[in-house]
Amino acid sequence: MRKLSPESAENVRSFPPVAGGNARLLILGSMPGVESLRANEYYAHPRNAFWRILGDFLGIAHNAPYVQRKQALLAKGIALWDVLSDCKRPGSLDSSIDRNSAKVNDLKGFLQQHPLIKDVLFNGAAAERFFLRHVAPGLEADALRLTRLPSTSPAHAARSLGDKRREWHRAIKKIIQ
Repeated sequence: MRKLSPESAENVRSFPPVAGGNARLLILGSMPGVESLRANEYYAHPRNAFWRILGDFLGIAHNAPYVQRKQALLAKGIALWDVLSDCKRPGSLDSSIDRNSAKVNDLKGFLQQHPLIKDVLFNGAAAERFFLRHVAPGLEADALRLTRLPSTSPAHAARSLGDKRREWHRAIKKIIQ
């Protein structure tokens, strides 16, 4: 596949966070993919395993209406957002993000507004990498427990759905009872 130049990349913007006042856990992605941006929904690509994995944990069908899936997250004290607010990226792959164009969401402000959040789960390596580079230096070093989990993206096919599910459920159960 030919790598596109930053000049040919499309500028994309993330969504507002999904969060309630009772949030204890924050799940961070990097930037919504093309299907998610088109649908205006987090993890909308039909082959992304996020809602299958979280739906199992939350006891809700992965294909339930989006508003119900978000309500199930909120009821369990789970917040959802992306590290990046906007960037240039052709397509959906994190590896295609033009790092020079990447801008981060105000995660420091978000965490101050949600003081019960003590755990952050990263949906893949890119989210963790952007967070550690652009957000973590402005935070208290020991204020959060940070855990990288395998990406739920269909592009991350090195792990089976079963393996991903076990790892995600194990991490969430340590935080949410």
